[in-house]
Amino acid sequence: MKSVVLGGLAAMLLCGSALAQTTTLTVATVNNNDMVVMQRLSKQFEEQNPDIKLNWVVLEENTLRQRLTTDISTNGGQYDIMTIGMFEAPMWGERGWLVPFENVPAEYELDDVLQSVRDGLSFDGKLFALPFYAESQMTFYRKDLLEAKGVTMPERPTWKDIGDVGAKIHDPSNGVYGVCLRGKPGWGENVGQITPAANSYGARWFDEQWKAQLDTPQWKEALAMYVDLLNKYGPPGASSNGYNENLALFASGKCGIWVDATVSAGFLADPDQSTVIDKVGYAYPPYGKFDKGNHYLWAWSLAVPVSSKSPEAANKFIYWATSKDYIDLVAEETGWATVPPGTRRSTYANAEYIEAAPFAKITMDTIQSADVNGPTQEPVPYRGIGFVGIPEFQSIGTAVGQEFGAVIAGQKSVDDALKASQAIAQRAVDEAGYPKK
Repeated sequence: MKSVVLGGLAAMLLCGSALAQTTTLTVATVNNNDMVVMQRLSKQFEEQNPDIKLNWVVLEENTLRQRLTTDISTNGGQYDIMTIGMFEAPMWGERGWLVPFENVPAEYELDDVLQSVRDGLSFDGKLFALPFYAESQMTFYRKDLLEAKGVTMPERPTWKDIGDVGAKIHDPSNGVYGVCLRGKPGWGENVGQITPAANSYGARWFDEQWKAQLDTPQWKEALAMYVDLLNKYGPPGASSNGYNENLALFASGKCGIWVDATVSAGFLADPDQSTVIDKVGYAYPPYGKFDKGNHYLWAWSLAVPVSSKSPEAANKFIYWATSKDYIDLVAEETGWATVPPGTRRSTYANAEYIEAAPFAKITMDTIQSADVNGPTQEPVPYRGIGFVGIPEFQSIGTAVGQEFGAVIAGQKSVDDALKASQAIAQRAVDEAGYPKK
């Protein structure tokens, strides 16, 4: 009897030891489709690594940014893995808030990751995040609707072309809206889309002396154009529609033209989630007067804050989720057209992907041609195309996004919103002491 008790006690101790050795990683990510897929497929990672458990915190984009910024700036330690982008990675890395990716395993094949993407996630030669997917912008349109009206979409459309074609196919009585664009306030929502459009009209946020430039004719022309498109040919409630809302509208057949992130192409090619597969045409992102800065570069990426108590386990998951093998896993699950795009050369050298993804060339061209260090016609003291790469821009962009949203909602005039935005931007950089000595 004594041996049985001792045997049971030993088993309990072994079990307790195993439980004690289990590492739980808290992963904060955005509620975009590719991340939802990552969460689902991560069960395979847990099966391969039974000593690691994943706790997922999936948030809407604006909320995610607020929570991550608060947590990392206060060394809160809530998250082991953060989903961030080219705005945060270099700045947070510079401040010592992120663990750099050094001594990356050879089997990861870091050189396979596009150089422009790595550069955007680095500071002073150190890489602070690994890209889950990278994106620029493109124009999506319904080939069937255009054909029915006898119109064509230019390969490289102007914003005037978008309006002209949108007017022809706008059919609200049948639930089809000519043009869908982001109106939802947020520096990564409406501001992130309106800024490249403004760049293409010759606008910029600041001049070389850090004087705000939002009350200029270039900004007025760009914002008026953008608002006019939504007022005339957009869906109801456009001021509340961000990326996910417009993706759902286009995928359900309610948008004729949509200008947004290249990553959307894979979702729209998935028959389980899109009703418009085989009906989608692809064109380059539109421009106003110049094609300089008319399309951004972004990479939703995974990073480890220095406050993580399990950085080695966090790295292990990040290497898995951003690997070539993960891309192959998604291809097996949902098809090559749906794999996370824009990160690896090998994806774009894969004949199966090229055959399945007619949007691949535009995606690669726009990612490689986006110049984050020279984003505007006139010189500027900042990096970034859809954003200004300074810490203060998160609050500036959020406040300006509210102004832009008010114009789209019909609550303010373009002039009044830009006047307020000018004051917001100038006050922020003055208080922060720009230009820095």
